[in-house]
Amino acid sequence: MEELKYRGKKREGRHRDTWDPFQLNPVGAEKETKRRCFQLAQYLVAVIVGLAVLTSAVIAKGSLLVLSTLSSPTSMRSPKEKQFYMLMLVFCLVCPNVLVFIKSLWRCAFKSFVQPNMRTMLFICAIECLVSLGTSVLVLVVMPQFDVLTNLFISGGVCIVSAIMQIVFRLQRETWKILFPICSLILTVAGYCLLGVDYYVRVSSFVDSQSADCFVYVGIGIFSSLLISLCWWENPLQATNRMQDKLSELDGFRDFAFVISSILRIIVIGAVYLIYHALIQKSIKWSDFNLKNNDWEILQIGLVVFFLQAFCSAACHWFGVVACKIHAVRMSFALPVCCTGPAVLLLGLILFITQAQKLSGADQGSIPAFCESLVNLNNKNTTPVVLLEITRSICRTSLNSYYLQWPFLMLALEGVCMWSGFVTCTYYVWKIKVQRIERTSQLFVRRLYESAFIDLSLLLNTKMKVPRARNQESHDDIQNCVIYLCATMWHETYDEMLKILTSMFRLDRYRGDPKEEHKDCFDFECHIYVDDAFMTEKDTEKRLVNSYVNDLIHVVIEVYRVFTNKEPDDVSIIEAPYGGRLMFVMPEGNMLYIHLKDKERIRNKKRWSQIMYMYYLLGWKGYIVKNPQKISRQHNPCRASLVSLDGEIFLLPQYDNDNKRKFISDEHTYILALDGDTDFQPKAVILLVDRLRMYDNVGAACGRIHPTGMGPMVWYQKFEYAVGHWLQKTAEHVFGSVLCSPGCFSLFRGSALMDDNVLKRYTTTASRASEYVQYDQGEDRWLCTLLLQQGWRVEYNAASDAYTNSPQEFKEFYNQRRRWGPSTLANTLDLLHSGAETVKRNSSISRLYIFYQMFTVGSSILGPASVTLMIAGAFQFVFKITGTLSIIIASIPPVFYIIVCFVAKANLQITIAGIMSVLYAFLMTASFFSIIGDMVINGTFLTPTGLFLVSMAIMYMVTAILHPEEFGMIVYGLMYFICIPSGYLLLTIYSLVNMHIVSWGTRESNKGDGVVKKNHNLLCDRNCRLCCWDMKIQITQETENLMIRQITGQTAEQAPPLPITNQEITQQAAAKPEPQVEVKTTKEAVEEAKKSPTDKLNGKAAKGNGDASSGSDDSIEKKSLSESASDESDEEYDKDFMTADLEKTEERPVSDWVVPVKEEFLKKLTYANMKRNLQEQIRYTLRNKDQDDVCEELVLMLTDTLSGELSGVGPEDVLSNNQLEELRYALSEQARRILKTSRMERLEKRVRRAIEKTLTAPQVQNLDEGEHDFWNKLIERYLTPIKDNKAHLEEVTRELKSLRNKAVFLYFIINVLWVVATFFLQAIGNDVISIKIPKYFPNGTLSDEPLKVEPVSLMFLLSFAILLIIQFLAMLYHRIYTLIHVVSYRSTEKDYKQKDDDDDDDDDGLTLENHIANGLVITSDDL
Repeated sequence: MEELKYRGKKREGRHRDTWDPFQLNPVGAEKETKRRCFQLAQYLVAVIVGLAVLTSAVIAKGSLLVLSTLSSPTSMRSPKEKQFYMLMLVFCLVCPNVLVFIKSLWRCAFKSFVQPNMRTMLFICAIECLVSLGTSVLVLVVMPQFDVLTNLFISGGVCIVSAIMQIVFRLQRETWKILFPICSLILTVAGYCLLGVDYYVRVSSFVDSQSADCFVYVGIGIFSSLLISLCWWENPLQATNRMQDKLSELDGFRDFAFVISSILRIIVIGAVYLIYHALIQKSIKWSDFNLKNNDWEILQIGLVVFFLQAFCSAACHWFGVVACKIHAVRMSFALPVCCTGPAVLLLGLILFITQAQKLSGADQGSIPAFCESLVNLNNKNTTPVVLLEITRSICRTSLNSYYLQWPFLMLALEGVCMWSGFVTCTYYVWKIKVQRIERTSQLFVRRLYESAFIDLSLLLNTKMKVPRARNQESHDDIQNCVIYLCATMWHETYDEMLKILTSMFRLDRYRGDPKEEHKDCFDFECHIYVDDAFMTEKDTEKRLVNSYVNDLIHVVIEVYRVFTNKEPDDVSIIEAPYGGRLMFVMPEGNMLYIHLKDKERIRNKKRWSQIMYMYYLLGWKGYIVKNPQKISRQHNPCRASLVSLDGEIFLLPQYDNDNKRKFISDEHTYILALDGDTDFQPKAVILLVDRLRMYDNVGAACGRIHPTGMGPMVWYQKFEYAVGHWLQKTAEHVFGSVLCSPGCFSLFRGSALMDDNVLKRYTTTASRASEYVQYDQGEDRWLCTLLLQQGWRVEYNAASDAYTNSPQEFKEFYNQRRRWGPSTLANTLDLLHSGAETVKRNSSISRLYIFYQMFTVGSSILGPASVTLMIAGAFQFVFKITGTLSIIIASIPPVFYIIVCFVAKANLQITIAGIMSVLYAFLMTASFFSIIGDMVINGTFLTPTGLFLVSMAIMYMVTAILHPEEFGMIVYGLMYFICIPSGYLLLTIYSLVNMHIVSWGTRESNKGDGVVKKNHNLLCDRNCRLCCWDMKIQITQETENLMIRQITGQTAEQAPPLPITNQEITQQAAAKPEPQVEVKTTKEAVEEAKKSPTDKLNGKAAKGNGDASSGSDDSIEKKSLSESASDESDEEYDKDFMTADLEKTEERPVSDWVVPVKEEFLKKLTYANMKRNLQEQIRYTLRNKDQDDVCEELVLMLTDTLSGELSGVGPEDVLSNNQLEELRYALSEQARRILKTSRMERLEKRVRRAIEKTLTAPQVQNLDEGEHDFWNKLIERYLTPIKDNKAHLEEVTRELKSLRNKAVFLYFIINVLWVVATFFLQAIGNDVISIKIPKYFPNGTLSDEPLKVEPVSLMFLLSFAILLIIQFLAMLYHRIYTLIHVVSYRSTEKDYKQKDDDDDDDDDGLTLENHIANGLVITSDDL
């Protein structure tokens, strides 16, 4: 209700100024609000991860202590038990090395292998052997000699080398923080001293008959701790400039180093075990390893404790990585890990206190007496073994002294010192800053973890993120990036345009002012490329923009009103060699460019638009920022790059991003490819940016595409898209690389597109039949194929959601898939053909992945035969006919449809396919019930078909549950099931037989042409209705083939119509709203519209005037600017500026299309719009909290002044130049008086700037000479409209039909062979050739009669089931990391709060003030 009242109040305000106050409010235009439930869920995940880290660490550490206690020589266990427990201790040390060995060997074998440097390799192996020696000696030799408390405390000393290196290399950001490693060193040494003193007291006090040889073990333990602490030598060194070359070299062959070092570590562990226990102690009796039946308790305890230790240490490491990736370092990582030691001690005390009553002697008065009574419990089976041994181990401390028990405090103090020592050594972990989904290699130095010291291993292995040098920027900080949003439009409807513009304006609001820093560190520009934007007016033969462009202009104005409640401020109309360009400054200051393509000047269609913007944004803009000296007039601050206003000079917004681009590499320049109807949230873009920012080898990333619309075809596609993303794309992402990043929402890395054989080859003009299919029918997939073949990885992010319109009509859907099907197959076969070379270049693609893709391609090729056999099974059960006859009947419709596709026209083919799809849907429903009936008759669902159906249903249900926001998609599963014959049989046939037709097939509307042509020699023109299909049939005498002309981009005006044309009618989604205002143009306004704009010489010229270009003068360096300007006197400067203005006032002829477009934007200067614009401009300019009072006063008074000055002007009249000048003067004077009264004179410049923006008319500009030349050469080299001769077109047609025939023949033969094989197996009979499967009833009893299944069908069913299981497991893995990414995104959305600080007058970027006395002075901190 509050929202209704708010909207009503805003409408009333608009109604005071105009009779047309009504406006659209597109979905999603409202400001983002943080979902509290989602935030709670995110924090809940962080808490759960933290508890998992703590729990797993406590169990892992406690299990190791239990094993060392059970295997101790002083244990009350038998030698056979001690020997087995010691072996379990060895396995605990070996386990992490085996895991690292397997992972590293996999990466070496299937990812990448780099030849190692032998010297570095030997150094690494030596270090690893020393560490393994120290670990095995401490765990296998020393710890069994000590009590459990000493073992818990002594591990804290492994941080001593790390502390020493921190002190030596001075790795602290602040000097005083060197106290932390110094304290750590002192505390660790003190702990070792207390350890020696404690054992001296035990020996001298005769505690538990302690012998003097314990001092040897104390010394060995200290030495072993020093060796173990060498494990993390790399962490301090990587934070300095030392050995950087060696470390970066090591990164190349680290996988191979881990393979070798893991083997060496296992050998060292085994050697220590055998040398000490077999040769020195001679405690190993090999026959005792043969455990008998009565040794079950030993086996049970040993294996359970071992598996707990091995599993929990690995889980602790994994959860620790997750905690860092989700931005919960303190709460979920550092705190739990630091608390592991105290938690183990506390848990032990709790268990002892609660369970001690079960031990005999618990009621003894003294501790020594209690400890003596434990000996008698050794042979009692009722006593818990673990509790008994731990209690017995505690009795070895000074607590069991008959003389003095206070020395036990030394042991406690030793524990405090050791724990404090490693906490102070790893103090930096608490302040570490991590990025979202940070790479594990950027979080931890080593991939290996030490299972014996899991808590210390995690903390010491965490990367020290400190500056590598005082004069070098840290590589760990988040990298700034530039994102170019590039949308290609082709005959979109008004509502579709509304979606993409709303999404762009949402991102503008999310990013905020580009001159301010953003926590996500990105800047962006929006570019829209409109294909077929012009038409020829029938009567005057003028080249004007068509109705699609008019719709787009209205949408921009409408969306701008919704987001800001005012008209667009800075609008520029620019003529260009390819047609024209409209330039807008979005509400927050980011730029929007609309490129209008004239198909008579530049090549049409989506791929050529992509080439156009890639060359412009990556080629041209990248060139000029790298070569600023190439740009003419760069030292003249009076040119188009700067505009003068009240003695100030400002860098225009359109040059701001180009200026920042100079400091951003091509690796962090991204292009977001969009369709003209894509709807997305800012979050979706940022999540894709994270993938490219974190992983340097990722060339592209795509999001989850959701089809939108209504009707059965959309329902089918919703489930199809869901299954495709849930299972297929996730499997591709996990096992290798995504093969297709859809062009409707994909982020590409600039350096990847600029790589060899990518963009250059992408410009290839198709000349052969196979190229038409691969290049032009699925350009997105081909571009990804080029990236994969060059070694780049393509990823899929399931949390990045985008919505796009899908075909709602059966015909449009079939035509779309007619393009996609052959293109998908062609590109996949191309990738498989170059598989060996791609595997060498691309570390993400392995031979196994190539085999996986071969299997999926084979499954898709056999799809028609599989569907035919499924239909045959339905016939067999429903109509009780034999298997052979059912196969023959089921094969008749596909053969019939193949013949129809060869002899009939495309529209008739689709009509017949629609009718057959309905019939097949009924049959599929019968098939569904037949499978259920078969299970009922057999009395079990454990048949191959029944098991497959049930498992499929369960798998899809679980998959949907794991996608809670998309769970509703499961409802469309039934629609998908009954449409399987249409989608996998009829559509495949239609796509293959019509492969030679390479027109787009969708959005083929002539709505925007504007030229009404007569149909010569028209024999028949009728509108027909068949069932629910509307058709328009025209028959003419012309025989030329329009389709072939459309292949080569030739215009429709130059080609005669088809012989028989079923006119393709595109349903417009919604009627276009009428413009809000009707312009009653005065005589002066008409004259102004016909002239090119002129800049006023009085210093109050509108911001944006001049000879501007989109990225031509953007490389003006601020330093050279200030130097060139500071040498001029005020008089020379004014003279220069006046000369520049006079140059701009010269008349320039403009194209015919410019005038009507400018008139559309001149509606901004009507009274109704100007009043609203002025109010919003003032409020935005004075948006700080402490300026609210003066802001409202200015709004009130300036509105009154405006109403008074324009009292005689109608609400829809456009003001003339004289009226604008008078109004500008009146408003400026009124504002000056108000600010002087309020003692806010410092705000005067900002208020006058707001007034200027309100009164600024749209500017007509020309491109810079350099950019103009770039476009001419680009069009000449790559984008000239193709005009092929008749002979070439006939040759292309012949080649396409030949390719079609070969593909159909191959498909036909493979599927026929499959069907024939099944047919003969049916004919021979199940009794002769079959696989017998035991038949079980639901109650578990075995039937006497087994199930008989054909071997071919069973093998295919098993293969398909294995494929689905593999995809399902990949989906589970992918869901976990998607959850990590989503949780890590918390608290990163922009908070829309008012600013508290005062931004003074320099908020328009680079500001150079022209003071009379001081000359040109820099006032911005940006320089």
